[in-house]
Amino acid sequence: MLLVADIGNTNITLGVYKNNKLLFVSRLNTVRQKTDDEYAINLKDILSLYDICDGFSGAVIASVVPELTNVFKDSVYKVTGNTALVVAPGLKTGLKICIDNPKELGADLVASAVGAISKYPLPCLIIDLGTASKLSVINEDGAFLGCAIVSGVEISLDALSKRTSQLPAISLEAPANAIGTNTIDSIKSGTLLGNAAMLDGLSDILENELGKPFKTLVATGGLSKDVIPLCKKEIILNKTLILEGLYEIYYKNVHS
Repeated sequence: MLLVADIGNTNITLGVYKNNKLLFVSRLNTVRQKTDDEYAINLKDILSLYDICDGFSGAVIASVVPELTNVFKDSVYKVTGNTALVVAPGLKTGLKICIDNPKELGADLVASAVGAISKYPLPCLIIDLGTASKLSVINEDGAFLGCAIVSGVEISLDALSKRTSQLPAISLEAPANAIGTNTIDSIKSGTLLGNAAMLDGLSDILENELGKPFKTLVATGGLSKDVIPLCKKEIILNKTLILEGLYEIYYKNVHS
């Protein structure tokens, strides 16, 4: 079995592959103060929840939280007995990165690109809606050309609530109408429908700059299920794209 882990700013997403099949997906809150022992306990509890005790042949981690990378790597070793591969410069990914400084590309964007290239027709636009909203452009040759990054949906909501004393915190649910007739529905309209419209519009701008139509638009990330259904464009929802990319990266390094 293979353990895959995506360490993000808000959540750590975990999965286990067996015989090329993803058995489950689980999430932990990202807590920068936790020790490797604490994460090991969390990890062991999650595996026990899915009746998995041993039998791991490897592990691979993508992390955008540098202070947790080695902490979580140590916890993985304590639980599985395997030293995890960490997506970083020097690891084989098969991805050509055409940006000013390829070393600064986030491991999550690398993994999602590798996952998309292995599964979907190119050129492709990858929309990752997490703490930040990231739109990555992959050309017809499978090269990462660059991306656009904007504040994530929850960041925008938090900023709105904190900076306006009369606006309440709300849950992420689409309003019945775009024209809000109360404060909560008005915020939902602006936030959810506004973000959907932004994705539709920005994808057009990126496509025009690429000079070719995207054959695939695919979305991932924890907030994608809330926003993507509101978009006018046909966008594939793939919640496990980063984990799929990590799976591909692991086998490029172990079996190449």
